[in-house]
Amino acid sequence: MSIVIDRRLNDRNKSAVNRERFLRRYKEQIRKSVSDMVSKRLITDMDRGGDVQIPTRDISEPTFHHGQGGDREMILPGNKQFSPGDKLKRPDGGGGGSGNGSGGDGQSENSEDEFTFTLSREEFMNLFFDDLELPHLIRNVVGDVREFKMQRAGYTPSGVPANLSVTRSLRQALARRIALESPLKKQLAELKAREVPPDDEIAELQKRIDRVPFLDEFDLRYRHRVKVPQPISRAVMFCLMDVSASMTEDKKDLAKRFYTLLYLFLSRKYEKVELVFIRHTDNAQEVDENAFFHDRQSGGTVVLSALKLMQEIMTARYPSDAWNIYGAQVSDGDAFGADPEKSRACLTEQLLPHSRYFAYIEVPDDPMRTSPLSYAYQRIDSDKFAMSSVTHRGEVYPVLRELFKKEAA
Repeated sequence: MSIVIDRRLNDRNKSAVNRERFLRRYKEQIRKSVSDMVSKRLITDMDRGGDVQIPTRDISEPTFHHGQGGDREMILPGNKQFSPGDKLKRPDGGGGGSGNGSGGDGQSENSEDEFTFTLSREEFMNLFFDDLELPHLIRNVVGDVREFKMQRAGYTPSGVPANLSVTRSLRQALARRIALESPLKKQLAELKAREVPPDDEIAELQKRIDRVPFLDEFDLRYRHRVKVPQPISRAVMFCLMDVSASMTEDKKDLAKRFYTLLYLFLSRKYEKVELVFIRHTDNAQEVDENAFFHDRQSGGTVVLSALKLMQEIMTARYPSDAWNIYGAQVSDGDAFGADPEKSRACLTEQLLPHSRYFAYIEVPDDPMRTSPLSYAYQRIDSDKFAMSSVTHRGEVYPVLRELFKKEAA
C-alpha cells in the first residue's frame, strides 16, 4: 500500500492540506459568513473572494478540565484582611473593581473577538454553489459529444496483459488442438488397426501430434472495450425580468442580484447551458447579457408579452425533446386587467408542459399584500412551478438556494 502525503504550500507558507481541512470542518460557519458578505456587496463584486469573519466561539476546541465541586482547602498568600467564614461583598455592576483595566460599565453588550479567514475566488464560488443544481435535469440528446462510456465489444487477438481473458484463450486453444489433432489421431488409429502396423509411420504421426502446442500465441484473446458517446444534459434557462415603471431602482437591484447569482451558478456548474434574456414592459424583447443588466428602460406592464416571447423562442430554437427548459421570472406583481389570468393560463397550458422547472420571484412593495400576479400564480398546481418573494438584499441568496437546492437521491 502506498501513502501519499501532500506537503505543498500555498500563500504565506501555509499547508494547503490544513487549509482544506479547515474549510471542511467549519463549512457551515464560513458559508453563513459568505451569505452575509454577499448581501452587502456590489453586483460587480459577486464572484470575487474576500475576507470572512467567524466568531471565536464557533471555532473553539472542546477541552477536558476539572469542574467545580467537592471540598477544597486553599491558602492565598498575602491575605491580611479576611478570615475563614467572612462573606465578600459583591462588586457593583460589571465594573465594580478598582483596577486600572478597560472594562465596560456593565451596560454595553458583550463582544467577542472574531477570526478572519481569507477565501480565494475558487473557494468562494465552491462554497457558494456546491449544493445547488437544476431540478429534474435529464440526459436527453447526443450533441457535441464530450462524454464517453467504455463499453464491452467482444474480444480481440491483441491487447494489454491486464485485459487477457484466460477462459476465452483456453477455449480457443482447445478448439485449435481439436482441429489440428483430430485428422492425425484418426489416421493413427487406422494404422494401428492393421494386421502389421508400420512402426515408423506410427512414430512419425505421434511426433506430429506431440508437436501441437497446448497454448499458442494465436490463441490469446483480450477483452475489447470501445468508447460509446453518452447523451449529455443540454439545458436552456429563460430569464424574464419586469422593467416597467413600477419597478423602482431598489426592486431592479434585487432582480439583478438574483439573476447575477443565477448566471454565476449556471455558468459554473454546467457546461451545456444556454441563457436567454428577456426584458418586458408592455412589450417584450430578447436582449443580450449587457443590455439585460445595464440598459435603462421603462413603460407599462404586460406580463403575458414575456411569456409569449418565451414560447415563440422555445418553438423556434429549443424543442423540448432535445432540451431541458427552465424559466425564472422576476416582477413586482403589478399587473392589470385580464393580464394576470392570461399569464397564468399561458404558463400552465403552454410553458409548463414543455419545461422542467419554472420559478417566479416577486419583489413586492408590501410583503403583506398579495399582488394580482401572485394571486393568479398561487392557483398553479404543479411540481414544476415554484414561487417566492424577496424584499431586501439578505433574502436573495437564501431564496436562490431554496429554489435550486439539490434533489434528494
